Amino acid sequence: MNAPVGTFDLAALLAARGGERYELHGRHINPQLPRMLRTIGFDKFYERAEGAYFYDADGDDYLDMLSGFGVMGLGRHHPVVRKALHDVLDAQLADLTRFDAPPLPGLLAERLLVHSPHLTRVFFSNSGTEAVETALKFARYATSRPRVLYCAHAFHGLTAGSLSVNGEHCFRDGFAPLLPDTAVPLGDLDALERELRKGDVAALIVEPIQGKGVHEAPPGYLRAAQELLRRHKSLLIADEVQTGLGRTGDFYAYQHDDGVEPDLVCVAKSLSGGYVPVGATLGKEWIFRKVFSSMDRVVVHSASFGSNAQAMAAGLAVLAVLEDEQLVANARRTGEELRNRLAALAGRYEMLHQVRGRGLMIGIEFGRPSSLGLRGRWTMLQAARKGLFAQMVVVPLLQRHRILTQVSGDRLEVIKLIPPLIIGEREVERFVSAFTAVMDEAHSGGGLMWDFGRTLVKQAVAQR
Repeated sequence: MNAPVGTFDLAALLAARGGERYELHGRHINPQLPRMLRTIGFDKFYERAEGAYFYDADGDDYLDMLSGFGVMGLGRHHPVVRKALHDVLDAQLADLTRFDAPPLPGLLAERLLVHSPHLTRVFFSNSGTEAVETALKFARYATSRPRVLYCAHAFHGLTAGSLSVNGEHCFRDGFAPLLPDTAVPLGDLDALERELRKGDVAALIVEPIQGKGVHEAPPGYLRAAQELLRRHKSLLIADEVQTGLGRTGDFYAYQHDDGVEPDLVCVAKSLSGGYVPVGATLGKEWIFRKVFSSMDRVVVHSASFGSNAQAMAAGLAVLAVLEDEQLVANARRTGEELRNRLAALAGRYEMLHQVRGRGLMIGIEFGRPSSLGLRGRWTMLQAARKGLFAQMVVVPLLQRHRILTQVSGDRLEVIKLIPPLIIGEREVERFVSAFTAVMDEAHSGGGLMWDFGRTLVKQAVAQR
Protein backbone atom coordinates (compact mmCIF):
# COMPACT_ATOMS: atom_id res chain seq x y z
CA MET A 1 0.00 0.00 0.00
CA ASN A 2 1.48 3.34 -1.04
CA ALA A 3 1.61 5.94 1.67
CA PRO A 4 -0.03 9.29 0.90
CA VAL A 5 2.30 12.12 -0.02
CA GLY A 6 2.31 14.77 2.70
CA THR A 7 3.93 18.13 3.20
CA PHE A 8 6.45 17.03 5.86
CA ASP A 9 10.05 16.93 4.63
CA LEU A 10 12.56 16.32 7.42
CA ALA A 11 15.66 17.02 5.31
CA ALA A 12 14.22 20.31 4.10
CA LEU A 13 13.23 21.32 7.62
CA LEU A 14 16.72 20.68 8.97
CA ALA A 15 18.31 22.50 6.04
CA ALA A 16 16.09 25.51 6.62
CA ARG A 17 16.08 25.68 10.42
CA GLY A 18 19.05 23.61 11.66
CA GLY A 19 21.19 26.71 12.06
CA GLU A 20 18.75 28.01 14.69
CA ARG A 21 19.40 25.08 17.05
CA TYR A 22 20.79 27.08 19.98
CA GLU A 23 18.24 29.88 19.62
CA LEU A 24 15.37 27.37 19.52
CA HIS A 25 16.59 25.65 22.68
CA GLY A 26 17.03 28.96 24.47
CA ARG A 27 13.58 30.16 23.46
CA HIS A 28 11.49 27.01 23.94
CA ILE A 29 13.33 24.40 26.04
CA ASN A 30 15.99 25.05 28.71
CA PRO A 31 17.31 28.62 28.54
CA GLN A 32 20.40 27.74 30.59
CA LEU A 33 21.65 25.03 28.21
CA PRO A 34 22.77 27.24 25.29
CA ARG A 35 24.05 29.81 27.77
CA MET A 36 26.24 27.21 29.45
CA LEU A 37 27.47 25.74 26.17
CA ARG A 38 28.43 29.14 24.80
CA THR A 39 30.23 30.04 28.01
CA ILE A 40 32.58 27.07 27.80
CA GLY A 41 32.85 27.03 24.03
CA PHE A 42 30.87 23.84 23.53
CA ASP A 43 28.32 25.40 21.17
CA LYS A 44 29.39 23.27 18.20
CA PHE A 45 27.39 22.45 15.10
CA TYR A 46 27.74 18.70 14.66
CA GLU A 47 26.33 17.58 11.33
CA ARG A 48 26.63 13.79 11.51
CA ALA A 49 28.11 10.96 13.55
CA GLU A 50 29.50 7.49 12.99
CA GLY A 51 31.10 5.03 15.40
CA ALA A 52 33.14 6.88 18.00
CA TYR A 53 33.19 10.18 16.08
CA PHE A 54 31.17 13.31 15.35
CA TYR A 55 31.74 15.39 12.22
CA ASP A 56 31.16 19.10 11.67
CA ALA A 57 30.23 20.88 8.43
CA ASP A 58 33.90 21.10 7.45
CA GLY A 59 34.35 17.35 7.79
CA ASP A 60 36.53 17.61 10.91
CA ASP A 61 36.15 14.66 13.27
CA TYR A 62 35.57 14.83 17.04
CA LEU A 63 36.38 11.84 19.22
CA ASP A 64 33.46 10.99 21.49
CA MET A 65 34.72 9.95 24.95
CA LEU A 66 31.31 10.58 26.51
CA SER A 67 28.98 8.35 24.41
CA GLY A 68 25.90 10.35 25.35
CA PHE A 69 26.44 9.68 29.08
CA GLY A 70 26.81 6.00 28.20
CA VAL A 71 23.83 5.62 25.86
CA MET A 72 26.01 5.09 22.77
CA GLY A 73 27.74 1.95 24.00
CA LEU A 74 28.07 0.65 20.42
CA GLY A 75 29.00 4.04 19.04
CA ARG A 76 26.82 6.07 16.71
CA HIS A 77 24.65 4.43 14.06
CA HIS A 78 25.87 0.87 14.32
CA PRO A 79 24.84 -0.85 11.06
CA VAL A 80 23.41 -3.95 12.77
CA VAL A 81 21.12 -1.85 14.99
CA ARG A 82 20.11 0.35 12.06
CA LYS A 83 19.19 -2.71 10.00
CA ALA A 84 17.17 -4.16 12.87
CA LEU A 85 15.17 -0.96 13.14
CA HIS A 86 14.59 -0.78 9.39
CA ASP A 87 13.47 -4.41 9.48
CA VAL A 88 11.04 -3.93 12.35
CA LEU A 89 9.52 -0.83 10.73
CA ASP A 90 9.19 -2.60 7.39
CA ALA A 91 7.49 -5.56 9.13
CA GLN A 92 4.57 -3.29 10.11
CA LEU A 93 3.94 -5.33 13.25
CA ALA A 94 0.75 -5.02 15.25
CA ASP A 95 2.58 -3.30 18.10
CA LEU A 96 1.30 -2.20 21.53
CA THR A 97 -2.16 -3.70 21.08
CA ARG A 98 -2.21 -4.24 24.87
CA PHE A 99 -4.19 -7.43 24.39
CA ASP A 100 -1.65 -9.84 23.00
CA ALA A 101 1.77 -11.27 23.89
CA PRO A 102 4.16 -10.21 21.09
CA PRO A 103 7.36 -12.24 20.60
CA LEU A 104 10.06 -9.55 20.71
CA PRO A 105 9.76 -8.66 24.44
CA GLY A 106 9.94 -12.34 25.38
CA LEU A 107 12.95 -12.89 23.15
CA LEU A 108 14.81 -9.88 24.56
CA ALA A 109 13.99 -10.90 28.14
CA GLU A 110 15.29 -14.40 27.39
CA ARG A 111 18.57 -13.02 26.02
CA LEU A 112 19.07 -10.61 28.94
CA LEU A 113 18.45 -13.28 31.55
CA VAL A 114 21.22 -15.45 30.11
CA HIS A 115 23.66 -13.03 31.73
CA SER A 116 21.97 -13.24 35.16
CA PRO A 117 20.97 -16.90 35.50
CA HIS A 118 19.74 -16.41 39.07
CA LEU A 119 17.03 -14.03 37.79
CA THR A 120 13.95 -15.15 35.87
CA ARG A 121 11.75 -12.16 35.03
CA VAL A 122 12.03 -8.79 33.24
CA PHE A 123 9.88 -5.67 33.21
CA PHE A 124 10.49 -3.31 30.28
CA SER A 125 10.13 0.45 30.62
CA ASN A 126 11.55 3.43 28.75
CA SER A 127 14.58 4.76 30.61
CA GLY A 128 17.05 4.20 33.41
CA THR A 129 15.09 6.20 35.94
CA GLU A 130 11.96 4.17 35.11
CA ALA A 131 13.92 0.96 35.60
CA VAL A 132 14.93 2.24 39.04
CA GLU A 133 11.36 3.32 39.84
CA THR A 134 10.21 -0.20 39.00
CA ALA A 135 12.81 -1.76 41.28
CA LEU A 136 11.87 0.56 44.16
CA LYS A 137 8.17 -0.21 43.81
CA PHE A 138 8.73 -3.95 43.52
CA ALA A 139 11.10 -4.05 46.50
CA ARG A 140 8.73 -2.12 48.76
CA TYR A 141 5.75 -4.24 47.75
CA ALA A 142 7.58 -7.55 48.00
CA THR A 143 8.95 -6.82 51.47
CA SER A 144 6.01 -4.75 52.81
CA ARG A 145 8.57 -2.24 54.05
CA PRO A 146 8.76 1.48 53.22
CA ARG A 147 12.40 2.54 53.46
CA VAL A 148 15.14 2.23 50.85
CA LEU A 149 18.83 2.74 51.57
CA TYR A 150 21.19 4.26 49.04
CA CYS A 151 24.84 5.30 49.00
CA ALA A 152 26.10 8.83 49.45
CA HIS A 153 26.86 10.51 46.10
CA ALA A 154 24.69 8.04 44.18
CA PHE A 155 22.69 9.16 41.15
CA HIS A 156 19.95 6.64 40.11
CA GLY A 157 17.75 9.16 38.25
CA LEU A 158 15.69 12.33 38.57
CA THR A 159 12.03 11.25 38.69
CA ALA A 160 10.44 11.47 42.13
CA GLY A 161 11.12 7.92 43.32
CA SER A 162 14.62 7.76 41.87
CA LEU A 163 15.34 11.22 43.24
CA SER A 164 14.59 9.84 46.69
CA VAL A 165 17.69 7.66 46.40
CA ASN A 166 19.82 10.30 44.69
CA GLY A 167 22.74 11.23 46.89
CA GLU A 168 23.31 14.76 45.59
CA HIS A 169 21.58 17.74 47.22
CA CYS A 170 21.90 19.83 44.05
CA PHE A 171 19.32 17.52 42.44
CA ARG A 172 17.11 17.01 45.51
CA ASP A 173 16.83 20.55 46.83
CA GLY A 174 13.35 22.03 46.45
CA PHE A 175 11.62 18.76 45.51
CA ALA A 176 10.75 17.40 48.97
CA PRO A 177 8.94 15.51 50.38
CA LEU A 178 10.33 12.36 48.79
CA LEU A 179 10.08 8.65 49.65
CA PRO A 180 11.41 7.36 52.99
CA ASP A 181 15.13 6.92 52.47
CA THR A 182 18.50 6.99 54.20
CA ALA A 183 21.98 7.44 52.77
CA VAL A 184 24.87 5.26 53.90
CA PRO A 185 28.51 5.66 52.82
CA LEU A 186 29.58 3.40 49.96
CA GLY A 187 31.57 0.55 51.49
CA ASP A 188 30.49 1.15 55.10
CA LEU A 189 29.03 -2.15 56.31
CA ASP A 190 28.60 -0.94 59.90
CA ALA A 191 26.38 1.93 58.74
CA LEU A 192 24.38 -0.47 56.61
CA GLU A 193 23.84 -2.88 59.49
CA ARG A 194 22.76 -0.09 61.85
CA GLU A 195 19.98 0.87 59.45
CA LEU A 196 18.94 -2.73 58.80
CA ARG A 197 18.49 -3.37 62.52
CA LYS A 198 15.58 -0.90 62.51
CA GLY A 199 13.54 -3.50 60.62
CA ASP A 200 11.87 -1.21 58.07
CA VAL A 201 14.33 -1.42 55.17
CA ALA A 202 12.98 -2.80 51.90
CA ALA A 203 16.26 -2.68 50.00
CA LEU A 204 19.68 -1.19 49.42
CA ILE A 205 20.17 0.22 45.93
CA VAL A 206 23.76 0.59 44.79
CA GLU A 207 25.79 1.44 41.70
CA PRO A 208 28.72 -1.01 41.71
CA ILE A 209 30.75 1.91 40.33
CA GLN A 210 29.23 5.31 41.01
CA GLY A 211 28.85 7.53 37.99
CA LYS A 212 29.60 10.65 39.97
CA GLY A 213 33.33 10.65 40.60
CA VAL A 214 33.79 7.07 39.35
CA HIS A 215 34.02 5.55 42.83
CA GLU A 216 34.02 1.76 42.95
CA ALA A 217 32.50 -0.29 45.74
CA PRO A 218 35.41 -1.77 47.77
CA PRO A 219 36.28 -5.41 47.00
CA GLY A 220 33.96 -7.73 48.88
CA TYR A 221 31.51 -4.98 49.85
CA LEU A 222 28.65 -6.08 47.62
CA ARG A 223 28.92 -9.69 48.76
CA ALA A 224 29.04 -8.72 52.44
CA ALA A 225 26.18 -6.26 51.98
CA GLN A 226 24.13 -8.98 50.31
CA GLU A 227 24.65 -11.28 53.30
CA LEU A 228 23.55 -8.55 55.71
CA LEU A 229 20.49 -7.75 53.62
CA ARG A 230 19.43 -11.38 53.43
CA ARG A 231 19.87 -11.79 57.17
CA HIS A 232 17.50 -8.87 57.71
CA LYS A 233 15.08 -9.95 54.94
CA SER A 234 15.88 -6.94 52.77
CA LEU A 235 16.75 -6.85 49.06
CA LEU A 236 19.80 -5.85 47.04
CA ILE A 237 19.14 -3.70 43.95
CA ALA A 238 22.03 -3.29 41.51
CA ASP A 239 21.75 -0.15 39.39
CA GLU A 240 23.58 -1.15 36.21
CA VAL A 241 22.03 1.58 34.06
CA GLN A 242 25.44 3.00 33.21
CA THR A 243 27.77 0.19 34.29
CA GLY A 244 25.91 -2.70 32.66
CA LEU A 245 26.20 -4.34 29.23
CA GLY A 246 29.97 -4.56 29.19
CA ARG A 247 30.95 -1.06 30.27
CA THR A 248 33.28 -2.21 33.05
CA GLY A 249 34.74 -5.29 31.35
CA ASP A 250 32.13 -7.77 32.55
CA PHE A 251 28.55 -7.90 31.36
CA TYR A 252 27.47 -6.45 34.72
CA ALA A 253 29.72 -4.55 37.12
CA TYR A 254 28.40 -6.49 40.13
CA GLN A 255 30.00 -9.59 38.60
CA HIS A 256 33.43 -8.28 39.62
CA ASP A 257 32.54 -9.50 43.13
CA ASP A 258 32.23 -13.30 43.27
CA GLY A 259 29.00 -14.64 44.71
CA VAL A 260 26.92 -11.48 44.29
CA GLU A 261 23.38 -12.20 43.08
CA PRO A 262 21.21 -9.06 43.33
CA ASP A 263 17.48 -9.50 43.81
CA LEU A 264 16.76 -6.80 41.22
CA VAL A 265 18.97 -5.37 38.45
CA CYS A 266 18.29 -2.17 36.49
CA VAL A 267 19.61 -1.63 32.96
CA ALA A 268 19.02 0.93 30.21
CA LYS A 269 21.29 3.31 28.22
CA SER A 270 23.39 1.02 25.97
CA LEU A 271 20.49 -1.42 25.56
CA SER A 272 18.87 1.21 23.32
CA GLY A 273 21.61 1.07 20.69
CA GLY A 274 21.42 4.84 20.87
CA TYR A 275 18.11 4.93 19.04
CA VAL A 276 15.01 3.95 21.00
CA PRO A 277 14.73 4.66 24.75
CA VAL A 278 14.44 1.47 26.76
CA GLY A 279 14.80 0.40 30.38
CA ALA A 280 14.65 -3.05 31.94
CA THR A 281 14.30 -4.29 35.50
CA LEU A 282 15.37 -7.89 35.99
CA GLY A 283 14.25 -9.71 39.11
CA LYS A 284 13.75 -12.92 41.01
CA GLU A 285 10.70 -15.09 40.41
CA TRP A 286 9.13 -14.64 43.84
CA ILE A 287 9.28 -10.83 43.64
CA PHE A 288 7.46 -10.67 40.29
CA ARG A 289 4.92 -13.28 41.37
CA LYS A 290 4.14 -11.26 44.49
CA VAL A 291 3.67 -8.01 42.54
CA PHE A 292 1.65 -9.64 39.75
CA SER A 293 -0.15 -12.00 42.12
CA SER A 294 -3.49 -12.35 40.32
CA MET A 295 -5.33 -11.39 37.15
CA ASP A 296 -6.71 -8.40 39.03
CA ARG A 297 -3.14 -7.11 39.34
CA VAL A 298 -2.03 -7.83 35.77
CA VAL A 299 -1.42 -4.12 35.04
CA VAL A 300 -0.62 -2.97 38.58
CA HIS A 301 2.64 -1.70 37.10
CA SER A 302 2.98 -0.82 33.43
CA ALA A 303 4.54 1.62 30.96
CA SER A 304 2.69 3.02 27.95
CA PHE A 305 5.60 2.53 25.55
CA GLY A 306 7.30 -0.31 27.42
CA SER A 307 8.09 -3.37 25.29
CA ASN A 308 7.46 -1.50 22.03
CA ALA A 309 8.74 -3.35 18.98
CA GLN A 310 11.39 -0.78 17.99
CA ALA A 311 13.00 -0.78 21.44
CA MET A 312 12.93 -4.56 21.67
CA ALA A 313 14.49 -4.93 18.21
CA ALA A 314 17.21 -2.45 19.13
CA GLY A 315 17.92 -4.33 22.36
CA LEU A 316 18.18 -7.69 20.61
CA ALA A 317 20.54 -6.20 18.03
CA VAL A 318 22.70 -4.66 20.76
CA LEU A 319 23.09 -7.98 22.57
CA ALA A 320 24.01 -9.68 19.31
CA VAL A 321 26.66 -7.05 18.54
CA LEU A 322 28.14 -7.27 22.04
CA GLU A 323 28.61 -11.01 21.52
CA ASP A 324 29.61 -11.04 17.85
CA GLU A 325 32.18 -8.25 18.18
CA GLN A 326 33.37 -9.37 21.64
CA LEU A 327 32.90 -5.85 22.98
CA VAL A 328 32.88 -6.83 26.65
CA ALA A 329 36.39 -8.23 26.28
CA ASN A 330 37.37 -5.17 24.25
CA ALA A 331 36.16 -2.89 27.02
CA ARG A 332 38.29 -4.79 29.52
CA ARG A 333 41.39 -4.84 27.32
CA THR A 334 41.18 -1.29 25.90
CA GLY A 335 40.11 0.16 29.24
CA GLU A 336 43.12 -1.37 30.97
CA GLU A 337 45.46 0.06 28.33
CA LEU A 338 43.94 3.54 28.57
CA ARG A 339 43.88 3.52 32.36
CA ASN A 340 47.48 2.32 32.64
CA ARG A 341 48.78 4.91 30.19
CA LEU A 342 47.01 7.71 32.04
CA ALA A 343 48.11 6.44 35.45
CA ALA A 344 51.72 6.46 34.24
CA LEU A 345 51.43 10.25 33.83
CA ALA A 346 50.67 10.81 37.53
CA GLY A 347 54.34 11.13 38.41
CA ARG A 348 54.83 13.67 35.63
CA TYR A 349 52.03 16.08 36.55
CA GLU A 350 51.58 17.20 40.13
CA MET A 351 47.93 18.18 39.61
CA LEU A 352 47.07 14.69 38.33
CA HIS A 353 46.27 12.84 41.55
CA GLN A 354 44.59 9.58 40.57
CA VAL A 355 43.31 7.52 37.67
CA ARG A 356 40.70 4.92 38.64
CA GLY A 357 37.84 2.83 37.29
CA ARG A 358 37.21 -0.43 35.47
CA GLY A 359 36.91 -1.25 31.80
CA LEU A 360 35.87 1.79 29.81
CA MET A 361 34.58 3.72 32.81
CA ILE A 362 37.53 5.80 33.97
CA GLY A 363 37.87 8.71 36.38
CA ILE A 364 40.78 11.17 36.19
CA GLU A 365 41.05 13.14 39.43
CA PHE A 366 42.99 16.37 39.86
CA GLY A 367 44.24 17.81 43.12
CA ARG A 368 46.25 20.52 44.84
CA PRO A 369 49.77 20.88 43.42
CA SER A 370 52.88 21.13 45.58
CA SER A 371 54.85 23.84 43.75
CA LEU A 372 54.23 27.39 44.95
CA GLY A 373 53.31 29.00 41.62
CA LEU A 374 50.79 26.35 40.62
CA ARG A 375 49.41 26.19 44.14
CA GLY A 376 48.48 29.87 43.99
CA ARG A 377 46.57 29.42 40.74
CA TRP A 378 44.89 26.28 42.07
CA THR A 379 43.81 28.13 45.23
CA MET A 380 42.35 30.94 43.13
CA LEU A 381 40.18 28.46 41.23
CA GLN A 382 39.09 26.60 44.35
CA ALA A 383 38.15 29.83 46.12
CA ALA A 384 35.83 30.74 43.26
CA ARG A 385 34.28 27.32 42.74
CA LYS A 386 35.42 23.74 43.04
CA GLY A 387 35.56 21.88 39.75
CA LEU A 388 36.95 24.73 37.66
CA PHE A 389 40.31 23.09 36.98
CA ALA A 390 38.64 19.98 35.57
CA GLN A 391 36.55 22.28 33.37
CA MET A 392 39.76 23.97 32.25
CA VAL A 393 40.99 20.59 31.01
CA VAL A 394 37.73 19.57 29.33
CA VAL A 395 37.49 22.77 27.27
CA PRO A 396 40.83 22.60 25.41
CA LEU A 397 40.36 18.88 24.86
CA LEU A 398 37.35 19.82 22.75
CA GLN A 399 38.39 23.16 21.28
CA ARG A 400 41.96 22.26 20.34
CA HIS A 401 41.98 18.49 20.08
CA ARG A 402 38.36 17.82 19.11
CA ILE A 403 37.74 15.34 21.94
CA LEU A 404 34.46 15.45 23.90
CA THR A 405 34.65 14.63 27.62
CA GLN A 406 32.79 15.68 30.75
CA VAL A 407 33.42 16.80 34.31
CA SER A 408 32.12 13.94 36.43
CA GLY A 409 29.86 15.97 38.70
CA ASP A 410 29.12 19.37 40.12
CA ARG A 411 32.07 20.77 42.09
CA LEU A 412 34.25 17.75 41.37
CA GLU A 413 37.80 17.88 40.04
CA VAL A 414 37.23 14.66 38.14
CA ILE A 415 36.90 13.98 34.43
CA LYS A 416 34.93 10.86 33.52
CA LEU A 417 35.65 8.86 30.38
CA ILE A 418 32.84 6.60 29.16
CA PRO A 419 33.60 6.16 25.46
CA PRO A 420 31.84 3.71 23.14
CA LEU A 421 32.90 0.12 23.74
CA ILE A 422 34.15 -0.11 20.15
CA ILE A 423 37.22 2.12 20.62
CA GLY A 424 40.72 0.70 20.20
CA GLU A 425 44.39 1.65 20.10
CA ARG A 426 43.83 4.53 17.69
CA GLU A 427 41.44 6.30 20.04
CA VAL A 428 43.59 5.54 23.11
CA GLU A 429 46.61 7.10 21.41
CA ARG A 430 44.65 10.16 20.34
CA PHE A 431 43.25 10.78 23.80
CA VAL A 432 46.50 10.23 25.69
CA SER A 433 48.43 12.50 23.31
CA ALA A 434 45.84 15.27 23.62
CA PHE A 435 45.58 14.91 27.39
CA THR A 436 49.37 15.08 27.70
CA ALA A 437 49.45 18.29 25.65
CA VAL A 438 46.73 19.87 27.80
CA MET A 439 48.47 18.89 31.03
CA ASP A 440 51.80 20.22 29.73
CA GLU A 441 50.19 23.61 29.23
CA ALA A 442 48.37 23.51 32.56
CA HIS A 443 51.64 22.84 34.40
CA SER A 444 53.53 25.55 32.50
CA GLY A 445 51.73 28.07 34.68
CA GLY A 446 50.51 30.34 31.90
CA GLY A 447 48.96 30.39 28.46
CA LEU A 448 45.41 30.27 27.20
CA MET A 449 44.27 27.65 29.71
CA TRP A 450 44.90 29.93 32.67
CA ASP A 451 43.41 32.90 30.81
CA PHE A 452 40.26 30.79 30.45
CA GLY A 453 40.56 29.86 34.12
CA ARG A 454 40.43 33.51 35.09
CA THR A 455 37.32 33.91 32.95
CA LEU A 456 35.69 30.99 34.76
CA VAL A 457 36.61 32.53 38.11
CA LYS A 458 34.95 35.84 37.20
CA GLN A 459 31.80 34.07 36.08
CA ALA A 460 31.69 31.90 39.21
CA VAL A 461 32.05 34.91 41.47
CA ALA A 462 29.42 36.87 39.55
CA GLN A 463 26.88 34.06 40.01
CA ARG A 464 27.15 33.96 43.79
